[in-house]
Amino acid sequence: MPGYLTTHVLDTAQGCPAEGLVIMLFRIEGKERTGIAQAVTNEDGRTDEPILPAQEFKTGTYELVFHAGHYLRATMQGEEGALFLDEVPVRFTMTEDSHYHVPLLLSPFSYSTYRGS
Repeated sequence: MPGYLTTHVLDTAQGCPAEGLVIMLFRIEGKERTGIAQAVTNEDGRTDEPILPAQEFKTGTYELVFHAGHYLRATMQGEEGALFLDEVPVRFTMTEDSHYHVPLLLSPFSYSTYRGS
């Protein structure tokens, strides 16, 4: 089965999926950082399609950038001057043709991630 990449965002402060959060995907090659995809989370906190589908999958180093600041302001969890988190970058390496799932657990003052299933 060819590899692909999925993600989702859970708002741990409000106990719900983070709907409307912009996510960008970059491929990292040496010092080059190339944007290859952008998506917005749906009502389930997921992207409607894999952010990197099987037909575009390549092993290598990638970076997901979660635009948390915009989401936190939109959900009234932070004000412009008092916002702690803005962009949350997560850099990781995919080494095999497999399903990679990289979720983000988000609150106004912290985040965590892991390789999910």
